[in-house]
Parts: sequence; C-alpha cells; structure tokens
Amino acid sequence: MGGRVGGITSKYYCETRGIKVSGGQKVASGTILTRQGDRWKPGLNVIGRASLTAACDGEVYFTRRKNGYKAVITLINIKPA
Repeated sequence: MGGRVGGITSKYYCETRGIKVSGGQKVASGTILTRQGDRWKPGLNVIGRASLTAACDGEVYFTRRKNGYKAVITLINIKPA
C-alpha cells in the first residue's frame, strides 16, 4: 500500500510551513518560530535547524547579515524579557 496515512494532506501542507511569528511579538520559551524553512537561520536565544524554536521568553526581532558566500541571510533573534 502506498500513499500517506493520517496527518495532513499534501494539498494543504504548504500552508502549514513558513514563519509563525512577526517582529516585535512576545513569545514564550518553546514557541515554534518557523517550520520547514531554510530562508531563516537561528540567532540569539533560538534553537533548531529546519524548525526554529524559542529558547527563552522574550521579544522577537530580525537581523540581516552576509554569510561566507556574500549572500544576505535573515537571522531570527529573541531579546530576553
């Protein structure tokens, strides 16, 4: 038997991915910030690789910097409360 069993269908899976919070928003420790994205990288007080989560309570803010290949990347940071 093939196909997916249970869970969310592939038709609506793209709607659940992406960024879940905005800049200036207050979050609690353990809050999911992004899901399944390589567009954002973890910054201060953020853990994870593909799905980023908050490591402490605080306020979300974004910064941008160049990586080793001179491409601009966006970092998600949390300012502790």
